[in-house]
Amino acid sequence: MKKAHIIGLGRSGAAAARLLKQQGWEVEVGDRGTSPNLYPFKETLEKEGVTVKLGYTLTLDNPPDLIVVSPGVPWDIPLLIEAREKAIDTIGEMELAWRFLKTSPWVGITGTNGKTTTTALIAAIFKEAELNTHACGNIGYAACELAINQSSRDVACNVPTPTNSYDWIVAEISSYQIESSRELAPEIGIWTTFTPDHLARHYTLDNYYQIKASLLRRSQKQILNGDDPYLRNVGLEDWNDAYWTSVLGTEKLLCEPARGIYIEEGWIVAFQEKIAPTNSLKMLGDHNLQNLLMSVGAARLAGIEKEAIASAITKFPGVPHRLESICTHSRITFINDSKATNYDAAEVGLKAIPEATILIAGGEAKVGDDRAWIEAIKRKAKAVLLIGDAASVFSRRLQENGYNRWEIVETMDKAIVRGFELAKQHNISTVLLSPACASFDQYQSFEHRGDHFRELCLALEL
Repeated sequence: MKKAHIIGLGRSGAAAARLLKQQGWEVEVGDRGTSPNLYPFKETLEKEGVTVKLGYTLTLDNPPDLIVVSPGVPWDIPLLIEAREKAIDTIGEMELAWRFLKTSPWVGITGTNGKTTTTALIAAIFKEAELNTHACGNIGYAACELAINQSSRDVACNVPTPTNSYDWIVAEISSYQIESSRELAPEIGIWTTFTPDHLARHYTLDNYYQIKASLLRRSQKQILNGDDPYLRNVGLEDWNDAYWTSVLGTEKLLCEPARGIYIEEGWIVAFQEKIAPTNSLKMLGDHNLQNLLMSVGAARLAGIEKEAIASAITKFPGVPHRLESICTHSRITFINDSKATNYDAAEVGLKAIPEATILIAGGEAKVGDDRAWIEAIKRKAKAVLLIGDAASVFSRRLQENGYNRWEIVETMDKAIVRGFELAKQHNISTVLLSPACASFDQYQSFEHRGDHFRELCLALEL
């Protein structure tokens, strides 16, 4: 019997383990952690015949036939380098799913920001066209969950059915997942944006770019955001056969209009055909129009009729944790942009708010260029409330750039109360959580952080 070892016990690791166990493998899962959050996974998997070892690191003294890496595990740790040098089949969870699902066409969405909204909108359009499709990857299901056969799954896992009947797979794919995927080749590859991020893991901007680009190069058709400065700069040299988008019309397209998706006189136009008016989209911000254009392009390339596309756009509510309107108290709206985990995403969030706002920012700081974000703060934020580990660093950077309307409040609880006070005091209509940081100093994930923000806002005493 072939042996597989899964590194990392989380949703994707558990899904990979179940899939391989179903296929007759002897499966072991190892995780260095011993957090209480891991024990439900351990208990469930062990009932299914999977060996789970917590507080454990694999060695290659008696190597498995296959190593599957969860997305959070760096691809260049010594163990994985050694495994590849020894020609042990070493892949990521997304690549494992591809091996079982490649008979279905894929849309693969990558980029620094905008992936989740674009993925969710594409999936909504495809479902409106009555296609059997699901979103997976960093949104919706773990990719391997889609490959698990319905007949032998635990119903509690809530996995859709069945393996061989998907019309399309719509996958949000991070640089971590691309890095560990040798063969994953979508029919349609989409690149939303490109700015410095994850450099602590990828080291250089060029390395980060090449990882993203490798997915697009393996895709049969490519759609790129022509309004992204970096992608636009490299566009004609690297992607001269791609389909391009622009919210600025045909004059800014990097391709002929017949290969473009753009906005013209208030209409979304795909390949010179009007699809729907732009005001049918409920979400704020030009960045969401960019996401919309890429989604429409994918739908048309997939052969979906414009009536279904227009209907889906009208119904689409947006995605949780990305400029999500939570509630309104005393004419002050609280907006959850917890998914803004870097400076560029947080800058976009500020730009999308039409008027001045009270900003809540901070968390676990990332490497990056904060200058454009700080300029957006100076234009849009009446006050900034700082939380988490980054609070002292952010306060110093704001001070250095001539912005003094900040307060260190440390926690989300205090930020909500103080934000409400300041908004009433200055007649400001919004309080915006847009952290520009990872969440791991105080929360398990950006979703956990956003859920806490929502809970506190809804419970706010007037």
